[in-house]
Amino acid sequence: MRVALIDPGSGNLASVRRALERAADGAITVDIVRDPGELLAADRIVLPGQGAFAACRAGLDALDGMVEALHEQVQLRGKPFLGICVGLQLLAERGLEHGVTAGLAWLPGEVAEMDPRGADGTPLPLPQMGWNGLDFTPGAHPVLEGLIPGDHAYFVHSYAWRGGEPSDIVATTDYGGPVPAILGRGNIVGTQFHVEKSADVGLRLLANFLRWTP
Repeated sequence: MRVALIDPGSGNLASVRRALERAADGAITVDIVRDPGELLAADRIVLPGQGAFAACRAGLDALDGMVEALHEQVQLRGKPFLGICVGLQLLAERGLEHGVTAGLAWLPGEVAEMDPRGADGTPLPLPQMGWNGLDFTPGAHPVLEGLIPGDHAYFVHSYAWRGGEPSDIVATTDYGGPVPAILGRGNIVGTQFHVEKSADVGLRLLANFLRWTP
């Protein structure tokens, strides 16, 4: 199996590659790619990202032809795709961090600053940073196989998905209210949390992604 790990200029590329290699239950080649032509030979595509939405979109746009190649390989040819953290957020119609930035618009919705509040209305700290439980219906998506509601994943973010189709939300976490944690539709799935930092839960999700046949 060949996995294309896109380098948009941000993201824990080495950590994500190591996690994918650990999660694989067979032979795997993980290529860090900046050339859109390399997506042609890939069986699966992963887009990581961290930092600001606008900066990650600019980094992706700087890879000449990459957005078009992603559209061709993922949306038209149906290759399994995983977005991680800002790599998920870029799938939205737009991001509202440091102004309005167009997303890839693969899924309806936008990414906006969170306004988490405790039970007494007191603002909670931003970013949400650390381990938090996942809330989902068992069997809701193949990438959740072997996981149970309440399993913890590692989050670092101040902006989150809002709007869009409720059916695209695979799992949520609670931080002053429900926050989308995993979104998916068709051959596309993404996590707001960092799978590469989420220990056994992250490795299980990656293993499921590598086995997944949408």
